Amino acid sequence: MKELDLTQSVYTLTESYPELIPLLKEIGFLGIANPVTRNTLGRIMTLPEGCKKQDKNLDEVLAILRSKGFEIKQSQG
Repeated sequence: MKELDLTQSVYTLTESYPELIPLLKEIGFLGIANPVTRNTLGRIMTLPEGCKKQDKNLDEVLAILRSKGFEIKQSQG
């Protein structure tokens, strides 16, 4: 099962699931394809933070990721 924990950094998620890189790029996160950007900003930014920064709807992004076989780990908030 490919489970995404939204509290983990984008870098950690893409290290666990390298197939996320082209998928997130296709969604519009263009910096994800740049190894330097992914290795710096990606280490401190989560997917929800990235959506907010780029004015993307998190629910829409998560729906796309689910359609590609990812399960989203919900926080126990």
